[in-house]
Amino acid sequence: MVLVCPQDAPVAELHDLFCKKLQQCCVLFDFLDCVADLKGKEIKRAALNELVESVATSRGVLIEPLYPEAIKMISVNIFRTLPPSENPEFDPEEDEPTLEASWPHLQLVYEFFLRFLESPDFQPSMAKRYVDQKFVLQLLELFDSEDPREREYLKTILHRVYGKLLGLRAYIRKQINNIFLRFIYETEHFNGVAELLEILGSIINGFALPLKAEHKQFLVRVLIPLHTAKSLSIFHAQLAYCVVQFMEKDATVTEYIIRGLLKYWPKTCTQKEVMFLGEIEEILDVIEPSQFIRVQEPLFKQIAACISSPHFQVAERALYFWNNEYILSLIEENCQVILPLVFATLYRVSKEHWNQTIVSLIYNVLKTFMEMNSKLFDDLTASYKVEKQKEMKRERERAELWRGLEEHQERWLQMLTEAARNQRNLQERGERGDPPTPSSPQTAHSDQPEPKPSGASSGGGESAT
Repeated sequence: MVLVCPQDAPVAELHDLFCKKLQQCCVLFDFLDCVADLKGKEIKRAALNELVESVATSRGVLIEPLYPEAIKMISVNIFRTLPPSENPEFDPEEDEPTLEASWPHLQLVYEFFLRFLESPDFQPSMAKRYVDQKFVLQLLELFDSEDPREREYLKTILHRVYGKLLGLRAYIRKQINNIFLRFIYETEHFNGVAELLEILGSIINGFALPLKAEHKQFLVRVLIPLHTAKSLSIFHAQLAYCVVQFMEKDATVTEYIIRGLLKYWPKTCTQKEVMFLGEIEEILDVIEPSQFIRVQEPLFKQIAACISSPHFQVAERALYFWNNEYILSLIEENCQVILPLVFATLYRVSKEHWNQTIVSLIYNVLKTFMEMNSKLFDDLTASYKVEKQKEMKRERERAELWRGLEEHQERWLQMLTEAARNQRNLQERGERGDPPTPSSPQTAHSDQPEPKPSGASSGGGESAT
């Protein structure tokens, strides 16, 4: 059944026709079969277009009886069980996503929902009866869709719902929190993390001061642990933005953030290390000097470790900190603490690193430090050389000790081998019945005079008498 376009209908019939169009659009079609029911699909597409146009341009169309019909039509079309991924090893960075087959209709439903929420006639007091917690939970589950077009619409729609339906704000934050916790500690898979973080960036920006304990817990227990995800590169930009938003709202969370990042610092993934360094620079760009002092020691120990990384991109990213004027001013103010932390690493790596670009950058950093505090620089240079000589002496002593131990072991093994050979020779002679050799125990008394027979010695004595 094809209905008249709402815009062409008389005002008296407009609402009734609008309601029938909504009901007409509740019919679903199978888009996996490309040639099935083409006429019905086209009729629905045209009806959805008319609804979108009508709600966007007509005033007074959204009256109370239409709210349940509109939400019903939206629910019937968008809420569905998402199909399992066609590729179990799906990598969002490498693989093409599976696009939603029913997108020709689904896009128009989402467009209608968005125009519905943005309409000047939209009444939150009426909508909250139908856009409830259950509706929001189903909406959030759709963020796991592989289709980026759908997630983009969902992001905008959820943001509008959050802005207009104040009673749902705490619930939305709680459910996003739950999604992230499942992602971190259970599934390690959710397609819509970046979009949800983008919404959160705007939400955090609107937080009232002082920050509630709930918001600080979300930062410490959810946002910071999100850095451990294997797929961090997909949503790191949005995550870093949220973290910096928290800092700009309340400077006292700075220490929690930096110590949290140092706690979860990647040990084996250089790509993540480069991302962490980029985020640290963003944080240092807005850090207050009083907060910098609280974290400078553990922070620059980690930066020194990154400078000594054999992976040149990690070392290069760490050395770029000295190209940032604000960070450089913080370093200069705290040179007495920072220079001793990084000097030995800079000096050693400048002599040993394989990449000439890194060596040149280190020379520039050393030159900067020399200009900042030449006396401290000279003192550290002298103490480094003394320590290096002591280390070389210890190395020589250790090498000599090991050489002595190896020689002793070699002599001991020779003695054991010779003793085993002698024992074997003795056993072989005993088995053959050979007379003992002069060195054997049996010949030890061969030089002694043999005992005389009894009476032989006394005969001479008697004759003498």
